Amino acid sequence: MDVFDYQRPTTLSELTGLIAREGARVLAGGTDLIPQMREGRRKVETVIDLKRIGECIGIEALADGRMAIGAAASATAVARDARIRRDYPGIAAAALLIGSYQVQNRASLGGNICNAAPSADAVPPLIAHGARAEIAGSAGLREIPLEEIFAGPGRTHLAPGEVLTRILLPPVAVRSASHYLRFTPRREMDIAIAGVGGFIVLDEAGAVTQARIALASVAPKPIRAPSAEAALIGASLDDATIHAAGEAARGDASPISDTRGSADYRRELVAVLTRRVLTHCRQLIDQA
Repeated sequence: MDVFDYQRPTTLSELTGLIAREGARVLAGGTDLIPQMREGRRKVETVIDLKRIGECIGIEALADGRMAIGAAASATAVARDARIRRDYPGIAAAALLIGSYQVQNRASLGGNICNAAPSADAVPPLIAHGARAEIAGSAGLREIPLEEIFAGPGRTHLAPGEVLTRILLPPVAVRSASHYLRFTPRREMDIAIAGVGGFIVLDEAGAVTQARIALASVAPKPIRAPSAEAALIGASLDDATIHAAGEAARGDASPISDTRGSADYRRELVAVLTRRVLTHCRQLIDQA
């Protein structure tokens, strides 16, 4: 590993000053960055550790009703937070799928996002919940919908000198539910061949008033499934609607064939996983 400078800022203003340096990279959990540096795949001159900045490591309820997850908060911290488990169960479930227990103790949701892998497990349920990204830079803070961060495999739309600081989740709606499922060749610690995150809201009559479906591993970046969402809005969440949404999600996917599965296999997985996610969400609402 090459020699590098190591910085531990304690404020966002310090962070934005450091990130403007040539060759600077932020360290949240390091489970992606450190192996890349060791293998010579990433040249880094300054490593900026986020874990002393309160905004970047905390999980807190905001005054406007939103929930904020620091970009450097570990997957374990997210999965164990009682408020996340209660109000955003799909996100808690996905956090427990990021690598091994040891990796979860280090890896962060911010890193899972900014590594920009199409298969990232934390991303679909975050998108399904309508998460927004808080980004810090020399001009201050800005927010964008989380799905707008991704440019392609391993690439984001973050500008030079910008860093993801928090993930912001909207207040939880009444009669809502979320879930995330993936399929992997092995039971644990494998990359998803396909993944589906879903979020729905039902009115008192049982009709779907909000629906967001997000897909992993079936496009160059995490994507929404607009046809599946359209099939749900205004309909009763019965078996026929769930089946139709699964078939629509199949058409929304644009996967490739590789050594882990063919494009047709991935489309079939998307249909099956979408049906299972929606069925689980229906059960959660019925049990509430």
